[in-house]
Amino acid sequence: MNIKRTVNFKLEQRKKKGVAVTENVPIRMRLTFDGNRIEFSTGYRVDADKWDSTKQRVKAKYTNRQKVTAADINANLGNYELTIQEVFKDFEVQDVMPTPEQLKERFEWYLAGKPEPTVEEENKEVPTGVSFWESYDEFVKERGRMNDWTTVTYQKFAALKNHLTEHNANLSFDDMTENGLNDLVDFFRNTKNMRNSTIGKQLGYLKWFLKWAFQKKHFSDPTYMGFKAKLKSTDKEVIFLTADELKKLMTYEIPAKKEHLDRVRDAFLFCCYSGLRHSDLFNLKRSDVHEDHISITTVKTAHSLRIELNDMTRAILDKYKDIPFKDNKALPVLTNQKMNDYIKELCKMAEIDTPVRITYYKGNERVDEVYPKHQLIGTHAGRRTFICTALSLNIPPDVIMKWTGHRSYKSMMPYIAIADKTKAEAMARFNVT
Repeated sequence: MNIKRTVNFKLEQRKKKGVAVTENVPIRMRLTFDGNRIEFSTGYRVDADKWDSTKQRVKAKYTNRQKVTAADINANLGNYELTIQEVFKDFEVQDVMPTPEQLKERFEWYLAGKPEPTVEEENKEVPTGVSFWESYDEFVKERGRMNDWTTVTYQKFAALKNHLTEHNANLSFDDMTENGLNDLVDFFRNTKNMRNSTIGKQLGYLKWFLKWAFQKKHFSDPTYMGFKAKLKSTDKEVIFLTADELKKLMTYEIPAKKEHLDRVRDAFLFCCYSGLRHSDLFNLKRSDVHEDHISITTVKTAHSLRIELNDMTRAILDKYKDIPFKDNKALPVLTNQKMNDYIKELCKMAEIDTPVRITYYKGNERVDEVYPKHQLIGTHAGRRTFICTALSLNIPPDVIMKWTGHRSYKSMMPYIAIADKTKAEAMARFNVT
């Protein structure tokens, strides 16, 4: 299902003694869909002359009476817009046209970080009698077709099925109790020797399936909703190239006998300067390339993006514009696995070898491992490098998100923390030693 909708931010129309109010005016989010119109309070107020009605954002360098800056207000307006789109996506996946009340409730859950409905809000009925494994296979078939899953997503659920089968070939919905789920966590930890972060991902995939099966009335026990395994974790290390490392990679003279790495470097640098994922770069066609931008529909999320060209991305495209590639591709891009192997080799040759400590937990045991940086660089480091570089150039997060397709401001926070640290270290260079 594709729900057509529009989201707009407007100043509330107020009058006082017949005169329009222009100071300290509330900002409202107006949503229209399926013949409905809903308005939400954003909680922010601005003077009317500081509001850009075309951009639907507060004008720069302004602080309202509540001492909130334009940057913070605009960032949160962007977050509201992305959140409501996530809510619609959730209903589209479920093939449900929401009522205005359902939409409001789900929006509040998302803002509060609680997208799951409570037990009382679920429509409980008698289970259909479908077995766990029949339900699982039906889920993969239905969701895969409706959501146009990539090969990688199918592989993830195939791997989960293998793990679950190894744990208990006779698994049933009756095992989805707190004790049963804790037994599964113990299996992941002790038998499969998984890191806590990996266990968390496996449980996330399982909950996705269980939510679907619960809604299909394949079982009626809502225990899975409130289950949270006690998994110590650390923030994932964001691996990216610094400006110096990026320059080192760009200027490294590749030996003649390693000439094949030149194309690998170009493809990787295109990611570093465009923010594209490997899957989108691999599928980039010449028809997607325009005079000043590229237009793509992402493989992972099916989001339509317009990404403006810069000197580096334009130069790389020009380098290969007269060379024909299979399927009319714009660039010579290898498979992700081969790219990852060659990128590591290339970065090692360019002496990108700063020690990087990776910390993770297995159960309650903390594990610290140190690697030379080139061992940790893969295709996705290009996208991360783009984001970190853009933030260090003071490009607003909401602008970057339009290029990268991130739908949640929260997902940008690790990168913002890195940019803040980088700027603080740069400022320290002014200190007298």
